[in-house]
Amino acid sequence: MSKAFTREQDTPGFDGDLDDEIDEAPAIPQGAKNYITPAGLQRLRDELKQLKTVERPKVVEIVSWAAGNGDRSENGDYLYGKKRLREIDRRIRFLLKRLEIAEPVDPALQKNRDQVFFGATVTYADENDRERTIRIVGIDEARIELGEVSWIAPIARALIKARIGDVVELRTPQGSQQIEVLGISYKDAAP
Repeated sequence: MSKAFTREQDTPGFDGDLDDEIDEAPAIPQGAKNYITPAGLQRLRDELKQLKTVERPKVVEIVSWAAGNGDRSENGDYLYGKKRLREIDRRIRFLLKRLEIAEPVDPALQKNRDQVFFGATVTYADENDRERTIRIVGIDEARIELGEVSWIAPIARALIKARIGDVVELRTPQGSQQIEVLGISYKDAAP
């Protein structure tokens, strides 16, 4: 068989996925810090610890067992295990980089509580009088399903420095709309 038809896996240094080295990280604006709440920082640390002490050793054990079963080219446990190991290692590298540049900001220490800043929980009304509540958090800890948005999100940028009663302009791809700030609080974060 011609060398042109051999599998790329046989090439030294090739591990099968070209995009393995690309981190899927939310971009931090140029010159900005990676702000994070203490609870968000702890969640990242807990995830890193879980990956390093539980998940990775378990996958390494499976890959070692599968490698001992002979032909690796058709061994599903081995191939899937190696892929999962690359995913775990990529996530560990990402978490280590993000933890290294994290700037913890405790919203509980905010002195100016009548204005929206990082860590604030804000209730606002849109043009249709629908009320929504969001919490402004760090890029790496935003969970939209819990109403947590990154401080670089358009809604957060529109609300920053606003006060109760202020009407601010929210610019979205669908166009601009006016939103009114109804409430601001700096309560403790959910774990």
